[in-house]
Amino acid sequence: MTSYISVGLRSLVFERSGGRCEYCKIKDSDTFFGCQIDHIIAEKHGGETVESNLAFTCACCNRFKGTDIGSIAEFTGELVRFFNPRVDDWADHFHVDDFQILPFTPIGEVTCRILRFNSPERISEREAIGKSGFHG
Repeated sequence: MTSYISVGLRSLVFERSGGRCEYCKIKDSDTFFGCQIDHIIAEKHGGETVESNLAFTCACCNRFKGTDIGSIAEFTGELVRFFNPRVDDWADHFHVDDFQILPFTPIGEVTCRILRFNSPERISEREAIGKSGFHG
């Protein structure tokens, strides 16, 4: 089930994001498929269609995230939630090095891996736009 997101709420989410995917930081204008509004906690998990549960996301991040809310951390084997742009600071969990988005934390690790931040295609995309201002 998908809830209607009003034009006003869509505008607020876009403006708050600065026109960038709130997960991988690509600009809406730099991605072929554009960005969309995502429920951070999917409706099927009880997430509501409210400002505090919506994020501006590129099509890749949205597709790979799907309705998931976390994953098993590679090194600890523990269930870890994904990065939440409403409560987490991006720079606390990630940094950019040579167009790769690298994690600092378990939250960053599961988010990077499941959202495939560093697939060859996504790295190439960041390299191609790097000269125009991709800084993460």
